[in-house]
Amino acid sequence: MTPHTSDSLLALARNFMESRVLLTGAELGLFTLLANEPLGLEEAAARTGADRRALETLLDALAAQGLLVKEGGRWRTEPSVAPFLVDGAERSVLPMVLHAANLWNKWSHLTRKVVPAGAAGSESLAAFIGAMDVVAAPQADQIVAAVGAGGARRLLDVGGASGTYTLAFLRANPGMTATLFDRPAVVEMARVRIGAAGLLPRVTLAGGDFAADPLPPGHDLAFVSAIIHQNSPAENLALYARIHEALVPGGRIVIRDHVMEPDRTRPHAGALFAINMLVGTAGGGTYTFDEIAAALAQAGFERVRLVQAGERMDALVEAFKAHTAP
Repeated sequence: MTPHTSDSLLALARNFMESRVLLTGAELGLFTLLANEPLGLEEAAARTGADRRALETLLDALAAQGLLVKEGGRWRTEPSVAPFLVDGAERSVLPMVLHAANLWNKWSHLTRKVVPAGAAGSESLAAFIGAMDVVAAPQADQIVAAVGAGGARRLLDVGGASGTYTLAFLRANPGMTATLFDRPAVVEMARVRIGAAGLLPRVTLAGGDFAADPLPPGHDLAFVSAIIHQNSPAENLALYARIHEALVPGGRIVIRDHVMEPDRTRPHAGALFAINMLVGTAGGGTYTFDEIAAALAQAGFERVRLVQAGERMDALVEAFKAHTAP
């Protein structure tokens, strides 16, 4: 047996996401519906009775998996899978897929079968913040190198969690200081970690809610890592406006997140992550460069640029606050 790595274990842990997208597509009869003719969103929503936003996100994820084909804003069943997923087809495995969907509900209770309800702990804030570090730490130094300091001296790490990126920026830029802004309970986690790294004298820890509170002013670089996918477009616009206020003239914002191709089916991980936001947030999702750029411009930023594309939430978008007021 090939030994596991951290990447293989994380892939194993997330495989259920791919399965759930397939199972939901089968339960909604999408493969049969789209086998004979491609349909646009309005037609597909009318025939299924589905919510438009949710259905579009699902259809794009199915296309990203190669189960549907998306062309010109219309979706159709991928011809190579149609014989196996269309109801009534001679070689259809759809009944077994639907049976697997029923098994999903039973398997979801496995933990409570092993440990009775009430004895097993639920995900805590500390576990979530720790998980974010597990994802961020292996790529933090490379991301910081791609961002570059650009002469910045004061970093604002918006929603900085336990400080993974704050630490990476400070290690790479000895003359830089930073403000880490996050909820008060998270800030205390960051205090322990940054203190252990010996860098607490260079960091201001600020507690608050970046979705509602003003951000500390006077910074020349704002880093927004894995935040915008949690938000609706309106929430992101408001966040960008608060960041604009927190930057000095000429300051720069850098966003790290999934940046989708215009058809929203690529990168594959971004299309799947949009499903995660569909089920986990009120209005979050993954966004195209044009959507991000338009919102940044509306918030007052200029010179918006895609610094790098990425397949694993490592795309970077930057923009600048004007040197002088208009």
